[in-house]
Amino acid sequence: MKRIFNFGLLLSLISFAASSAEFVLPKYEKLILKNGLTVYLMEQHEVPLVDVKLTIKAGAVADTKAGLALLTADNLLLGTKKIDKDTFEQTLDFVGADIDSSTDSESTVISASFASTNIEEILPLVADSVLSPALNQNEFEKYKTRYLSLLTQVQELPREVIRSYFDALLYRDHPYANQVRGNTDSVTSIELADIKQFHKTWYTPGNSALVIAGDFDSKKIKRLAKKLFGQWRGKSQKFDLPAKLPVPEKSKVLLVNKSDATESRFLIGGPGIARNNPDYTAISVVNTILGARFGSWLNDELRINSGLTYGAGSRFDTKLAGGSFYISTFTKTDTTEEAMDLALKTYARLWEKGIDQATLDSAKAYVKGQLPPDFETSQDLARLLSDMFVFGFDENFINTFSAQVNELDLARTKEIIKRYFPKDKLQFTVVGKAEAIEDTLKKYGVLSKVEITDSTIRL
Repeated sequence: MKRIFNFGLLLSLISFAASSAEFVLPKYEKLILKNGLTVYLMEQHEVPLVDVKLTIKAGAVADTKAGLALLTADNLLLGTKKIDKDTFEQTLDFVGADIDSSTDSESTVISASFASTNIEEILPLVADSVLSPALNQNEFEKYKTRYLSLLTQVQELPREVIRSYFDALLYRDHPYANQVRGNTDSVTSIELADIKQFHKTWYTPGNSALVIAGDFDSKKIKRLAKKLFGQWRGKSQKFDLPAKLPVPEKSKVLLVNKSDATESRFLIGGPGIARNNPDYTAISVVNTILGARFGSWLNDELRINSGLTYGAGSRFDTKLAGGSFYISTFTKTDTTEEAMDLALKTYARLWEKGIDQATLDSAKAYVKGQLPPDFETSQDLARLLSDMFVFGFDENFINTFSAQVNELDLARTKEIIKRYFPKDKLQFTVVGKAEAIEDTLKKYGVLSKVEITDSTIRL
């Protein structure tokens, strides 16, 4: 009898086995050089690529002028004291390598991705860009002109600015309210001398970590890393964060007026958690149910069932000393109130009805299935090691992840909801046409209004 092989079943079984298997962080080595630089090495030989992240604990919280940390990082890639900007870029293009920078509230990362055969050519470029950048006046002026042009456009895009306004409302005078990108006023005031001083103060070995993941030989890379970075000097600095984050005393609404808007974009939330919170995994499962997957409560209600938006969700934005939680979506101007009311009603289900067993089981399976794909590549793994350095958690987050998910039961979800999901004194940020929605928004809290055309966020 002829047998018909069911490839679909085989693929399903393979997929099930992969998602059910315990994911353990691949072996890595951590060492600290004599000058205080932390080095993480993780060999991954499946693909002939290497990813490097040089992580510095200095972001917008250390800004003396809004946007300074970001501009400093960007200007490091405009040439070094050895080679000018054009030669720097041509060297990368010739071998198909990428080097870029990213800055957030608490850290800056210089990232590089390239073929493993080019490691002895590209790693020195990474070192030179951070240890001996050119910081040329002419290149700085050209960069600043380009950046200001882009910033002017970005500052009138609701999806780009709403987080900055929400952070300003929630964090108030705390450094977490600092605008990472800056604003046209602050960036205009930044001079090359400011960048040189920020670089001198914060780019020090004791404040930094070199993360290398991919196809390489650890013994050789140790020697190369010590040669390139071993002579790096500088006094370590720590940014001064207040011991406690501001706690909302009452519900507030910040209306950002965009007079030509045809839709309203809003965030609703409050205080969140630090990245190293021991309940991070359990919180993630509960938030998956609320708004962190396509089949979440928020997306089901606001998009699928009511058609009020193309997408809705919720997120915990975690930082070193705390963070925020928020629900986010957008809708037509004339359905602003309906969408906000439905978002709040859906959010209230966490307390009023809670989570049933079938929903919890589905979310647990989903979250466990998502973990391995999140760390498939050397780039993913390098990012994880970089985060471990900045936020102070270790591999137990990964190695015990499945066990933590498995242990989560209905009683524990109630504890998580009660403790970590802000229930009252919510903070609302809405970007939209004030003339059409201002009176409606007053019912949600004490209202204040600013213009989206204002370059500086002043509350």
